[in-house]
Amino acid sequence: MAKEAKTKSAPLDREAWLAGVDPKRREEAGRLLAIFGEVTGWEPRLWGPSMAGFGRYAYRYASGHSGESLATGFSPRTAELSIYIMPGYADFGALLARLGPHRTGKSCLYIRRLAAVDETVLRELIRAGLEDLARYWPVHPV
Repeated sequence: MAKEAKTKSAPLDREAWLAGVDPKRREEAGRLLAIFGEVTGWEPRLWGPSMAGFGRYAYRYASGHSGESLATGFSPRTAELSIYIMPGYADFGALLARLGPHRTGKSCLYIRRLAAVDETVLRELIRAGLEDLARYWPVHPV
């Protein structure tokens, strides 16, 4: 029997969600909702308890593992903002060099303060991540 996905998509009530964000991150979370919405043209959805996701994609690996995930988005964690750029950063070195202070994980970009990074470059990264993802799997707005 297939395992059920832990992280599922649900409608995101902006005001209620923002009210639950750490007060130190609330303004940044609101700004990121606007940035991702402007770049993607899509409405956010809640993925799990804390991730604001924009778009979705279904995947199936060669191993047979399959699922559905947000196409891009973020989570306003207490210590850092986690920005999700799927499927990763293989060809984004030049953009990341222009972004400002950050660190990366496999598909996550970690930023301590949104004001410390170049918002124009962040927008370029979001677009580039979506374009890269679409080379692997179809990306859907909802």
